[in-house]
Amino acid sequence: MQALIIESFQQPPSIQTFPDPTSPQDGVVIEVKATGLCRSDWHGWMGHDSDIRLPHVPGHEFSGVIREVGKAVKNWKVGDRVTVPFVCACGICPTCHSGNQQICEDQFQPGFTHWGSFAEYVAVHRAETNLVRLPDEMSFETAASLGCRFATSFRGIVSQGKVSGGQWVAVHGCGGVGLSAIMIASALGATVIAVDISEEKLALAKAAGASFLINGKTSEDIPSTIIELTKGGAQVSVDALGSKITCYNSIASLRKRGKHIQIGLMAGNESNPPIPMHLVIAKELEILGSHGMQAHAYPEMMQLILEGKIAPEKLIGRRISLEQAVESLIAMDTFQENGMVMIDRF
Repeated sequence: MQALIIESFQQPPSIQTFPDPTSPQDGVVIEVKATGLCRSDWHGWMGHDSDIRLPHVPGHEFSGVIREVGKAVKNWKVGDRVTVPFVCACGICPTCHSGNQQICEDQFQPGFTHWGSFAEYVAVHRAETNLVRLPDEMSFETAASLGCRFATSFRGIVSQGKVSGGQWVAVHGCGGVGLSAIMIASALGATVIAVDISEEKLALAKAAGASFLINGKTSEDIPSTIIELTKGGAQVSVDALGSKITCYNSIASLRKRGKHIQIGLMAGNESNPPIPMHLVIAKELEILGSHGMQAHAYPEMMQLILEGKIAPEKLIGRRISLEQAVESLIAMDTFQENGMVMIDRF
């Protein structure tokens, strides 16, 4: 198979030929039809993820067709159209038994702990716990776009934030995560404020459902602007970027008993942000994370997509080949992409 391989952190990857993977006894081999290029992949290439062992194939947002099935797998067959959460669970630990497979104690992540989907084929363990069946009418590109950004935002907005109609939701950062959060919150009836430093991305945020736009380059005090606009602050605020500034601004933008949702990864120099803990105490704020979504929770999201209430495919920007992914991966930290980058040619 052809695959994008990282041999040294922060050095250009390359496209090379490798033997096709074989199916684990409890897993499957999936022929990759589409896979997203995410800033998490850039963090991995930079060496920010301690799970990665070189040489390594990244890629964790994907969909495709089962081409081989392990002997212990009973409920899946060759030819099934599937996707998987970016956090794959063991299914037997206490955390999994509580229903929270997204933070499984023995989790594995294709593209991080194992070779991932920037390849023609990818092996997935524990198929019975982790595979998600695709509706026939859902494209592979739509399914791949759910993998990390959209599903994590969905759980952040719906399960963690418990967003409802009439609430104010502020989203700091309008990349793939932020646009997903905006679309989902808007579909639930919230009034969404989008914050970014790019007018192009703010235009995309408006198209995704944001009612108010704030450009961080021209606003002197983003939290004060949001508090004034909402007459007290947002009920839910999301850091969709993962920086010290956006994290602080998100928390400081909340009204009393509001919820801050951290979805953007805090890595490298951004990993230890200053927290306005005096506001957390005085306003009784909640600080919550969102780390993926369980396979068993996908049907609710899938149903909203099939009903046309949310449309993640509209957030896909460029469609590229595996070969083009070499340069696109390196450039992820420039924040020049508008929408999700999708690899759909191998």
